[in-house]
Amino acid sequence: MKYRVRNQDGELEFESFGQLEQAWLMGLVEPSDEVLQEGHAKWRRADSYAVLATARRHGDDVWNGSWFLFVLIGVALATVALVLFKQAAAEKSDLKWGLGFLVAIVDVVLMTRVTVNAQRRRDPHRRSKR
Repeated sequence: MKYRVRNQDGELEFESFGQLEQAWLMGLVEPSDEVLQEGHAKWRRADSYAVLATARRHGDDVWNGSWFLFVLIGVALATVALVLFKQAAAEKSDLKWGLGFLVAIVDVVLMTRVTVNAQRRRDPHRRSKR
């Protein structure tokens, strides 16, 4: 079933309610926009559809929204590893080489987890059983 959305900028047509919901989640459809369902004559505000009004990406961010903190930690760990490598080269210290390598490995594992979790974001249209 098709849906048309209009606002002061013009009209858009969506092939399904799922596409309309996706546009809502991306911010392309605003609460004050008007929606016309195929086969109906009356336009309704987008926020009058309960499914749209309550649709939010709860918990979609990596590790419940703390992904930014983990990225900052990853950058800090990479910086520490590089400083240790530079000091190890200047001092010819095997201990600092090993420590730098260990910090770099921890950073790679952390950043890999953040990347994999970001890629596996759940489908916003799939309803959880909560």
